[in-house]
Amino acid sequence: MSSLHLTEIERVATISKEDFYTNYVKKQKPVVIEKLTSDWPAYSKWNLEYIKNIAGDKTVPLYDDRPVSYKDGFNEAHAKMKMRDYIDLLVSKPTNYRIFLYNLMKEVPSLRNDFKWPKIGLRLVKQLPMLFFGGQNSKVFMHFDIDYSNILHFHFHGEKQCVLFDPNQTPYLYKVPYSLISREDIDFDNPDFEKFPALKNAKGLICNLKHGEMLYMPEGYWHYMKYITPGFSMSLRAFPRKPINLTKAVYNVFFMRYYDNFMRKRKGQAWIDYKNEQAIIETNKNM
Repeated sequence: MSSLHLTEIERVATISKEDFYTNYVKKQKPVVIEKLTSDWPAYSKWNLEYIKNIAGDKTVPLYDDRPVSYKDGFNEAHAKMKMRDYIDLLVSKPTNYRIFLYNLMKEVPSLRNDFKWPKIGLRLVKQLPMLFFGGQNSKVFMHFDIDYSNILHFHFHGEKQCVLFDPNQTPYLYKVPYSLISREDIDFDNPDFEKFPALKNAKGLICNLKHGEMLYMPEGYWHYMKYITPGFSMSLRAFPRKPINLTKAVYNVFFMRYYDNFMRKRKGQAWIDYKNEQAIIETNKNM
């Protein structure tokens, strides 16, 4: 079995605001903080049954792992379901259906009382946090975030595996042009080095997040997530500190995604195929 070159992400039980800022934010280095949520009501309350009880009647957008199609809009959902039915599905059997970037707290304001904004040296954007849900073995393809935020990613209920790559590893990751993803036919659990030889050069990081643990992901870091068990996560974000990343974020939000949507409408599947081909050509050049 082929495997990527991955190193365990550093872990601390607790950390001071100063140490977190100096050793991780300033150095743009990931870390897992194990007990940041231990004094939150969410630590004892947040599990799938609790979410089902307070949000069961909400209709939620679902995504699966089908390849990007020119027919899909940017982040357009593949299906919809009542939250109670979705959670029943999650706990009954493995499913590829995930909830992605969902503003559940807007629908269920009482959830806001369950967590505290961490005083950790980052100026967090006080818009409502986004939630993510997944079933056993469901995967979130390798991507980076459109806004280059610093992300605090909290996991609840069960266990989730996270694989990260520093933005400086982009030349080896078969990035698809005009998008935020690497090629979707790469299996990051068991990569085909014959088909994608540049991956042999990529050096990444890995951790398994358990209930209540938080992963800090710096600006522009690639991330691939796999739910080991059914569970859900919450992300809090802070704007990029580096001016160059702020510029890239503005480009992505106000130009890149609109251009990509325009080309999908104009050229259809040929545009998707062209981008996937370019990912191979550009990456092989870098080798």
